[in-house]
Amino acid sequence: MMTIIIIVVTAFLASLLTLFSGFGLGTILMPVVAVFFPITVAVAMTAFVHMLNNLFKLIVLWRKIDWLVVLRFGLPAMIATVPGAWLLTALSDLPEIHSYDFMSINAVITPVKLTVGLLLIFFATAEWIPFLKNLNLSPKIMPVGGVLSGFFGGLSGHQGAFRSAFLIRAGLDKNQFVASNAAIAALVDITRLTVYGLNITLLLSQVNTGLLAAATMAAFAGVLAGAIGLKKVTIDFVQNLVVVTLYTLGVLLAAGLI
Repeated sequence: MMTIIIIVVTAFLASLLTLFSGFGLGTILMPVVAVFFPITVAVAMTAFVHMLNNLFKLIVLWRKIDWLVVLRFGLPAMIATVPGAWLLTALSDLPEIHSYDFMSINAVITPVKLTVGLLLIFFATAEWIPFLKNLNLSPKIMPVGGVLSGFFGGLSGHQGAFRSAFLIRAGLDKNQFVASNAAIAALVDITRLTVYGLNITLLLSQVNTGLLAAATMAAFAGVLAGAIGLKKVTIDFVQNLVVVTLYTLGVLLAAGLI
């Protein structure tokens, strides 16, 4: 029972966070699920919940989607996911840089984690530079952001962080940012799961169907709660949340803690 409560509550809170920031569900949920299940099952379960959650966000928010941004950003992201995944297999042969124990956590610093973590810290820091903070990206630069997002999504699975770092500068209002982010995430998820495959039979054989359904419903509830709260927040709040989350994720990755 405690396992179910922890996973369900985590799915709800992570979904609520990711609605505003554009990323965080997989980053938060997967390590928690991995405490109770083998890592392969945790990855599959997280991917399944993540995909359904993004599709549900589309149902709730589709009227606010900026389809031009989705096409300019999402299509390059889908294509760039493949070489990123290929590079991951090459980098996986490189030795770890350092490992250490931190509060019962075995932290491992790898070239991939360190690279992605430092890049996220860079994007977050750029938000404090006045020139860049007030910069609206031209539609012409959107494909570049899509390529980076998709590439690092295939490389490390953290495409949402790079996507939000670019979209937050794209001149979208809070509703367009949240909805367009969800649309692009759904496209990338569908592509990624199609390329790598998701063995639903294996997943259902190792994870209680009720738990999988409960985690998915909790994620849906997080979307609905966030959609209601979205009316009360400002674009500045969303921007600040993205910056804080970028810093947090970047530091944890660079330190090898996730």
